[in-house]
Amino acid sequence: MTLDQSTIRQLAERLENAELNRQPVTKITDDYPEMDWDDAYSIQYEIRRRKEERGGKIAGLKMGLTSQAKMRQMGVSEPVYGFLTASGSYADGAEIDSAAFIHPRVEAEVAVMTRTELAGPGCNIGRVLPAMDFVTAALEIIDSRYENFRFDLKSVIADNTSAAGFVSGSVMREADALDLPTLGVVMEKNGEVVETGAGAAVLGHPANSVAVLANMLAARGEVIPAGTFIMTGGITAAVAVDKGDTINVRFQDLGKVSFRMG
Repeated sequence: MTLDQSTIRQLAERLENAELNRQPVTKITDDYPEMDWDDAYSIQYEIRRRKEERGGKIAGLKMGLTSQAKMRQMGVSEPVYGFLTASGSYADGAEIDSAAFIHPRVEAEVAVMTRTELAGPGCNIGRVLPAMDFVTAALEIIDSRYENFRFDLKSVIADNTSAAGFVSGSVMREADALDLPTLGVVMEKNGEVVETGAGAAVLGHPANSVAVLANMLAARGEVIPAGTFIMTGGITAAVAVDKGDTINVRFQDLGKVSFRMG
């Protein structure tokens, strides 16, 4: 780490205030170019601590940058992770207030719930699959707190990987009843198809994303507890949504998930 605790607290406050006030800020590496990956996650964890201190509830964990092509493009060898808040959870079919965001985008994802604890290092798909309680369809709303979407990866990690909200489906199935790599997804915006994809876009198999998460958490001495809801990463590219837009996503074998931005 290169930043002291006072600076980490200051930057966490800046980013959380940007989220709460819907006021974008410049990326933090402009002011602290020397910050490292540990600094970035420490800022994220401080944002989480602040929310929990005020009584906020953590709803789960999320993975990002789970496309191999995107990792190569960004020059990194592993995805990034963040946390989900209960206040950012929306019901399928909900009308979501556009005023709650700065410049929201939506991705289609597969989400899982763990049945048993998962721990790294050395976690792999063979350990993840039997530990999964169920699989469901989900949409993630991402909303970078940085001006004009101008950021780098360390700034994104510090900003809780742009997490802003999520919508989970109502169909829950066991993983062994699905062929997750070939599971197809079609996203429609205002009735027009804008994105398609398949589960293999997420590290070849969404369960691989969970294994990577367990191994990354192990570096901080943490595990994935039983009963953890995990968004495994975007199957589709992120699509911009504005007031009045309706998003409807059809998942093979998992039904559909939708919302309207009001």
